[in-house]
Formats: sequence, structure tokens, C-alpha cells
Amino acid sequence: MFKLWATIVKDVRVLLRDKVGISLMFVMPIILVVVVTSIQNSTFNLVNKNKLSILICNSDTGQASKQLIKSISKIGMFKVALVPTDKSAQQMADAMHDNDAMLGVIIPSDFSRKVEAKSKSIAGKALTSFGLAGDSSKKVGDVDPLTLYYNPILQESLRLSVQGGIRSALQLVESRETLRSLYFSINEKQLPENLENEMLNNNTAINEIPVSKDGTRATPNATQHNVPAWTIFAMFFVIMSLGGSVVREKVSGSFIRLKTLPTNYLVGIFSKQITYLAVTLLQAAVIFSMGIWLFPFFGLPALNLPSDILALIIVTVICGWCAVSYSICVGVFADTQEQANGFGAVSIVILAAIGGLMVPSFAMEGFAKTAANFSPMHWALQAYYSLFLEGGKLKDVVNNIIPLFIITVVLQLITFWGLKRKNLI
Repeated sequence: MFKLWATIVKDVRVLLRDKVGISLMFVMPIILVVVVTSIQNSTFNLVNKNKLSILICNSDTGQASKQLIKSISKIGMFKVALVPTDKSAQQMADAMHDNDAMLGVIIPSDFSRKVEAKSKSIAGKALTSFGLAGDSSKKVGDVDPLTLYYNPILQESLRLSVQGGIRSALQLVESRETLRSLYFSINEKQLPENLENEMLNNNTAINEIPVSKDGTRATPNATQHNVPAWTIFAMFFVIMSLGGSVVREKVSGSFIRLKTLPTNYLVGIFSKQITYLAVTLLQAAVIFSMGIWLFPFFGLPALNLPSDILALIIVTVICGWCAVSYSICVGVFADTQEQANGFGAVSIVILAAIGGLMVPSFAMEGFAKTAANFSPMHWALQAYYSLFLEGGKLKDVVNNIIPLFIITVVLQLITFWGLKRKNLI
């Protein structure tokens, strides 16, 4: 036990001398989690709270176009601004750029006339099908399409949402005109406004409730998504210090000197695991504390810890142990410190990418989705998400902990084999 304690003290002193390594393990992840969370929180606000600016060039003078503009304004996701009529494609693009608008719509000059004619035709066909007198013989052309301009930086999912919103507004205008034509043909008088609103606005409400395992209904935010994810990234980045430390000891001949002493290098490996596991736990504690107490000062949502703290500790310990095991494994097989740092940094980024830290796992397909199962970050992230986002308990993350533990054991066995192969133990 004394040998182990002495080795731990030695490793702690070596770690404290590594100022660059400490910066990479603590300062870099802290800056990363704050920046990424701020950016994603702004994106969430854009999608959920802020409105997309849209320019509308109305070349029509009828009522249908005015109703369309009013319906688009009522959708709730657009900030509408009108521009002068008769805009060409290039002029609309210039106007969008000058007004910093993401969208532009041109309503054709005969929009109202064609909508009204088409509505009367549909009403006539409906009356004929009811066995009433109606004019269904007149052929009516389709309404000229609206022209929608959009900034290329809009993601396809958001663009499809915009298109769906405008289609809904357009459908409401056409339905209103058809209903008015049908009512006038039957009663020979205008449809009362209160009846019109009652018939068109008779929509069934939708209640949105986030699914969680603990029965809570708190809506997840950018902090809940990013803090756990980048905590995992920070844990695995101990490779920049630990991997290099293992290589330095090999190059300096420390392993050979240990063979002349009444001890075993496995004690040194075990000491490094204990020391750097404590570092990973400290990283998690620091980042989680920032999310709880410091993020609100930056205008970011505060981090809400899961109700099952024991499960959080177990997941964090196993994730930290896996990160330490991977770092030592890389250090054992690397011949130089440059190899350990270079391969370590690149491999961590790749594991983060396929593990779902950069692109959500559910959005992956084919090889990428299969490869995610081999990334320890994937299983750690799924466990954290189950705790932070779904309100899960320890029993809910066992299926994520077991693969993460298996990967850790495999890394330990590979490290042991590497030490034997290089005659270091």
C-alpha cells in the first residue's frame, strides 16, 4: 500500500508540473462548453422564440392576397415586412440582403382573381354533387404559384417548416374563399363573419408534453444537452496529459529502473489510473457546477441535475475510468510523445463525432450508426441523456453502463498485452 501511495504522490506532482496538460483538461473544456452551449441556446431561441424575418412583395390588389399576408403574420414564426411591388428575382434578393431577411415571397398580380374563380368552380362542383343547381362546367386554371426566396444558410428542416407554414396560410385563404362562395350560392347572401370564423377556426388543440421516465414535464434546454456531452469530451481529453506521461516514462528509462526495484510497473499503472480518475471526476464536478451556478450569469439556462445522484456518480466514474484506460492504452503503444498527442487528439474527435457528441445518433444512418456502438462516448452520452433529459434512474442506464464497462475492460486487457509485448512488466 505504501508503494502505491508513494507512486500516487509522484504522479500528482508530475501532473501539477504539466501546466499545458492541466489547461487542456480544464480550461479548454470549460471554454468549449460555454461557447457551444451559448451558440446552441441562440439556435434554440431562433427556432422556438425568435421570428424569421420575411419580405412580402404583393403585386395583387385583391382581398385574397391581403388575407394571405394576415394569415402569414398570425402563424407566429415570421416577422413580416412589405416591400414595393414589381420586384424581380435579383431585386428581391437585394432587398433581402439589405433588410437582413431570411425569406422573401412574391404574390402574383392575379392571385385574388384566380383564387376567387377557382373557389367558385369548386363550390359549383360541390353543389352539383349535392344535387343542387350549380355551375360546374366552367374550366378554371390553377392559381399561379407563390415564389418563395430563402437564404441558403437555412437548414432544410427549418426551410420545410417555413414552407409548411406558408402552405397552411395559403390553404386557409383558399378554404375561406370556397366557403364564402358555397354559402353565397345556397343562401344568396354573404357568409356572416362570426360563422366564418367559427367554421375555419374550429381546430382541435394539441398538448405537447416531453416524455420522461420520472414523470416530470420540464422541457430540456441547450444546457441539459451540452453540459453532459462536453463533460465526456473533457474526460477523454486527459489523453493529452496521461498519454504523454506514459510515453515520457518509457523514453526516459523509468520502466527499466523500476525493474531493478522490489516493485512492479503494474503498481505505477494502477497509480496513474487512480490519479487521473480523480482528475476526470474533478472535471465533471467543475463543469456541472458551472452549469448550475455560473451559466445563469451568462444568460444561459441553469443545469438541472438528475434526481438519481447515485446513478450520476456511477456513470461518471465508469466514463472517467474508460477515458483513463484509453489514454494509458494509447501511451503504451505510442513510441513518442508527439505520436501519443497527435493520435490521441484526432481519435478523441473521431470518437466524439461517431459517438453523437457532434451529430445526434438518431440522425445517423448506415455505417455511422453501426460505428457509434463501438465508441465509448456513445454509451456514456446515452446514459447521461437518460439521466438528464429523460429523468431516468440507475435501472434505466444499466444497458448503457454494461457496454461502457466492457469497452473499459477490453482496453485494460489490450494495455496489459502491450506491456507484456514490450517487456515492460
